[in-house]
Amino acid sequence: MCGPEEQSRMEPSEQSGPDSGSQDVNPVFLQQLRELDIPEEAAKQALLHTRNVSAEEAAMYYFNKLENEEEGDDDLMFKMVFVVNMDLAMGVGKVAAQVGHAAVGLYQALQEKNSWREMAWKWDHSGAKKVVVQGTNVAHLLELQALAMSLSLPTYLVQDVGLTQVEAGSRTVLAIMGEEEMVNNVTGSLKLL
Repeated sequence: MCGPEEQSRMEPSEQSGPDSGSQDVNPVFLQQLRELDIPEEAAKQALLHTRNVSAEEAAMYYFNKLENEEEGDDDLMFKMVFVVNMDLAMGVGKVAAQVGHAAVGLYQALQEKNSWREMAWKWDHSGAKKVVVQGTNVAHLLELQALAMSLSLPTYLVQDVGLTQVEAGSRTVLAIMGEEEMVNNVTGSLKLL
């Protein structure tokens, strides 16, 4: 049982639901966006997607999204691909853990740029497609990473700490994210795991 003070502190977080996000927007930024003739709900969504950093960032998000919708960008499909280093003797559980590390690492990296955050949002709202494929060895993973980076695709390469199964510093899984056709240019010929 919680005391009355603890219970009252927990209630606001317990009450947060899908509609509570609208209460989290900065009212000053919201007003600035409304002055730009951005509809209130769209302004709130833009502020939430840009984490209430500023009215300017939210306005850029809104107008970029509007421009992309006009260009038909909503039809694009996005996916996240995990390339497992098959040269390492990793058990099924180890591979699963390393893919998990790659997913979290890549998703954190996606938060670093506005365009990548937008990509992550589109990926998430279009089914969050994930594919796991086989890579030959560390040289292969590095080659794929270089190709992905040359195409401006976000990547994340897991380096294991070496507590189990593989040596410290082993590169285990490469994660790549982007528009499906672009990612296929990098990993489309690889076999599924």
